Amino acid sequence: MRYLWIGLAGICFALGTAGVIVPLLPTTPFMLAAVALASKGSPRFARWIRQHRLAGPAIKHWEHERAISPRAKGLAVVTLVFSAGVIWITIPSLAVRIGVTLLLVGIGSWLVTRATPSQRHKP
Repeated sequence: MRYLWIGLAGICFALGTAGVIVPLLPTTPFMLAAVALASKGSPRFARWIRQHRLAGPAIKHWEHERAISPRAKGLAVVTLVFSAGVIWITIPSLAVRIGVTLLLVGIGSWLVTRATPSQRHKP
């Protein structure tokens, strides 16, 4: 089982890393999943992810305060708007375009209403 957790954590970490570049592929949820899975299989891997210079601060903010930095929120919203634009340009079905756009608006609304990290937990 240990190797399954580590393998799944590695896949989530890779997807989270790819999400930095690929629109519609979220980074933070995959990184959070990677930490949770790695914690079950390899505390050392989980510690490495938490200390990663790019992923670590966002994970620590979420774990300590359920907070998302203003920069991450802004980047996420820009990515969601870009993704919605791509959907409207490339998908012929109006129902699908509206459905996906509503989903993206819901995700964006949830993101921007999360707390902002306090000074005491800033990395």
